[in-house]
Amino acid sequence: MTHQQVTTDEEALATVRKLIKGIDVAMLTTVSAQGLVSRPMQTQAVEFDGDLWFITMKDTDKYDELKQNPHVNVNYVGKSYVSIRGTAEIVNDRAKIAQFWNAAYEKMLQTTNDDPNLILIKVHAETAEYWEMGNIRKLVKQLFHTITGDKEDNAHLNEVVHLEKNN
Repeated sequence: MTHQQVTTDEEALATVRKLIKGIDVAMLTTVSAQGLVSRPMQTQAVEFDGDLWFITMKDTDKYDELKQNPHVNVNYVGKSYVSIRGTAEIVNDRAKIAQFWNAAYEKMLQTTNDDPNLILIKVHAETAEYWEMGNIRKLVKQLFHTITGDKEDNAHLNEVVHLEKNN
């Protein structure tokens, strides 16, 4: 059972910002012709303002998948589990790539920040759902009840916040 939390835009952003702070790697899920595909991605160290940033290459499956279907999910696991649903945008901004670039990318991607094959993925977060993991035993028990169909209420472990701004 999911509990819908009513918050302001700023409260929702602050909650998600706090939950994902310090978690460097996220799992980005895209939609391929065969179904859902998840892969680890390095999140950029910028304060979460409703958008998440990732660096990738144009000659990857994820780039092609995002061109076909921009709907994504981004998952973080730390002291809490956070699942962010949103829409991805491909951004070709050389200055922003240079801003995010570091030696780890050079090693991992085997290129330099001026490579024209580099591209940014900007995920516009729409909804974030999170589960508190302070008491792992309680969480496992709740997950077991969910899997087996028990009606035990687990609303206190799970919250959903809407991140889209109302226009």
